Amino acid sequence: MQEKGKVATGKMEAKRWSSFILLVAVLLGMWEVNKADAALSAAQCKEERRLGLNACKPVIYGKLPSPACCERVRVSHVECVCPDITPKLAALIDLDRAIRLIEGCGRRVPRHFKCGSITTP
Repeated sequence: MQEKGKVATGKMEAKRWSSFILLVAVLLGMWEVNKADAALSAAQCKEERRLGLNACKPVIYGKLPSPACCERVRVSHVECVCPDITPKLAALIDLDRAIRLIEGCGRRVPRHFKCGSITTP
């Protein structure tokens, strides 16, 4: 019986982390693409995602983004994040909250912007 509780807790924790990762991906990924930027390497994109996840972890627990998180939202490249947003991941994201958080960090989210499987209203 005790083992069942541990498994359920583990599944809940895994779902919480995957929801967190998705929210941060949306936070980092939904803004205008600056066409003047050169393409980034896979390693550079991976590093941007890592930095963003670390800076924005408290957001998953309902906290507002920190100044460091907002800085990552403003400087990260959309082409590093959007390809990872699948329909399954998109279903877990509260799009309205994500847009409010992104715009609260000073990044504009264009209407009808497509990021992976998500299109803004």
